[in-house]
Amino acid sequence: MRIGMLTGGGDCPGLNAVIRAVTKSLIRQCGAEVIGIEDGFLGLIERRVRPLGWDEVSGILATGGTILGTSNTASPFAWRGRDVSAEVVAYQRELGLDALVTIGGDGTMTMAARLGEVGGVPMVGVPKTIDNDIAGCERSFGFDTAVATVTEALERVETTGQSHGRVMIVETMGRYAGWIALEAGLAGAADVILLPEIDFDLERVAAVCRERHARRRATLICIAEGARPVGGTLTVERTVAGSPDPIRLGGVAHLLRERLQPRVDAEVRATVLGHVQRGGSPTPFDRVLATQYGNEAAHLLRRGQFGRMVTLQDGRLASVPLAAVAGQNRRVPLDHPLLVCAREIGVCLGEAG
Repeated sequence: MRIGMLTGGGDCPGLNAVIRAVTKSLIRQCGAEVIGIEDGFLGLIERRVRPLGWDEVSGILATGGTILGTSNTASPFAWRGRDVSAEVVAYQRELGLDALVTIGGDGTMTMAARLGEVGGVPMVGVPKTIDNDIAGCERSFGFDTAVATVTEALERVETTGQSHGRVMIVETMGRYAGWIALEAGLAGAADVILLPEIDFDLERVAAVCRERHARRRATLICIAEGARPVGGTLTVERTVAGSPDPIRLGGVAHLLRERLQPRVDAEVRATVLGHVQRGGSPTPFDRVLATQYGNEAAHLLRRGQFGRMVTLQDGRLASVPLAAVAGQNRRVPLDHPLLVCAREIGVCLGEAG
C-alpha cells in the first residue's frame, strides 16, 4: 500500500499524534509506504509531498500544530478562481497513492467527500477540531486541550475580577457551536455562559451582574464567539475570500462589554482568547484519542473501507460515511445534560425570565 496523508483547515493540538499513529500502524501492520502532503490540499495543488517513515514521526506525539503544515483556504474546487480538482486527482494517481487520509474538520471532510465522488479518490477521514462540532462524532481531538486552556484563563481572570469587583468577560472560539464555552464555563465556575444555541437576553445578564455587585461579588462571563443577543446578529471580525468558510467570527465579548457597561455599576472588562486555544501541547486525553483515531484510520485503510470517517459514538470507536458529515454542523442540543446541569446549579445562560 502507498498512502497519502494531509492535515487541512485550522491547526489544533493532537494532529501530530494522528500523523504518528497512522504512519506507525501502517508500517508495522502491513509495511505500507506513507507520503505526507504539505499544507493540506494546497500540497496536492502545488505538488509538494515528502515521505513519512518511522523516524520522521517519532518524538512528535506531544508536539502542537502539525509537522505537515495546513491551509484553510486551498480548495481544489475553487483555487484562484478555477476548479483544479481534475489536476489534483491526476497528481494523486501520478503519486501512485492507493488512498488518502484527510485529517480535518467539516470543511476538510466536505472536500474529501467531493473528491471521492467526482474523482474516485479512495478517502479515509479523521475528525479534527477544537470546536467539537463535527456531525456524527461525539468527541474530536483538540477539544479537550482547548477546554483546558479556556478553563485556566477563566480561573486567572476570575482572581483579578474578584480583586476589583469587576464583570469579567472571556470570549472563546467554537464558531456556530457552544461546546467550548459550555464545558470550559462549567469547569471554570463561570456565573454566566452564553452560547450560539441560545440567544441571550441582555437585561437578564445585566440583572445577574447587578445582583452579584450588590453582594460585593465579581461576575465571570464565558461567551462563545457565535453567541448573539435576542434579535441581534453574529459578530463577524472579517471575511476571507477563497476560504471554504469565509466568515471569521470574533469580538462579541467587546460588543457585550459596551452594552453591559451602561447597565451595571461595576467596571466591565473583556478578553478574547483567540488562537491561544489552538496552540500548545495536547492534553493526555487528546493524545490518547488522537492516537486511537489514527490507528483506527489505518484499520479502515487495510480493510478497504473508503469514503468513511473515523468517529467516536457512545464512547466507542466507529466510522461514518464522509457524505453524512459533509456540510453538517454539530451544535449543543437544548436538552443536553450539561445545559440542564448548568441551569440547576444556578448558572445564567442568558435566557429571559
